[in-house]
Amino acid sequence: MARKYEGTIEKILQLSALAAILVVFLISLFILIEGYPVIAKYGLGHFLLGGQWYPLDGLFGIMPMIIGSFIVTFGALLLGVPFGIGCAIFLAEFAPMWMTKVLRPGIELLAGIPSVVYGFFGLVVLVPLIMDTFGGRGFSVLAASVVLAIMILPTVINISEDAIRAVPREYKEGSFALGATHWQTVKMVILPTAQSGIVASIVLGMGRAIGETMAVIMVAGNVTAIPGSFLDPVRTLTANIALEMGYAAGDHMSALFATGIVLFVIIMFLNFLITLVPKRVIDQ
Repeated sequence: MARKYEGTIEKILQLSALAAILVVFLISLFILIEGYPVIAKYGLGHFLLGGQWYPLDGLFGIMPMIIGSFIVTFGALLLGVPFGIGCAIFLAEFAPMWMTKVLRPGIELLAGIPSVVYGFFGLVVLVPLIMDTFGGRGFSVLAASVVLAIMILPTVINISEDAIRAVPREYKEGSFALGATHWQTVKMVILPTAQSGIVASIVLGMGRAIGETMAVIMVAGNVTAIPGSFLDPVRTLTANIALEMGYAAGDHMSALFATGIVLFVIIMFLNFLITLVPKRVIDQ
């Protein structure tokens, strides 16, 4: 009876996994079918490398959006990753238990806040602050990067903290036995051992940032041009789709689906890095 019950559960779980794979495949196929016509009509080079996005004139170059997405994402990583890893180290190694119990729910709350709320915060606080401090309109790469840096903090902190806590206690005790201080142990033993998990947290944070839409739309400025500095407005791939899909038709709509294909490929590559990079770090 128990074996029959286990076999039934196994088949249900297998069907669930196959259903998830099927859904991903159907979504991928749908996006490909809808987006391929404009690529076939205008050429992949025109679409990916073109610098002008004027759908009414048949110009569908998404290079400014590709560059904008990566600039905003790397800006978010540059601002958010050091704080995230530092917070993870503090929670795992230095914070007293009562402080950990206070801080961890707050970090988890950050992950549950809707992205539009982050957008409102950026619109009301960051944009005027940047405008008053640096000049310009305030809607910029910097504003979008700061908002995304805050949004990726829970991902970086939680995964990095888990990786640090997973380091065998014997490593830490051995370092102390050799006369190392607590910080020396963290720097020379714990972090190198946990670096695979830390790298995974960074890659996941990058995927979270590059796929964000609403918060970026509200603070980035949404100009279809390659930004010359962190104070220039920018439009990302996700923002391009969200802003124009409501009224697009014909080649314009197909171009937006093709933009989705590019974004889908980028996300797939990042997911591939999650499995590839940690293995290389471990091997080294």
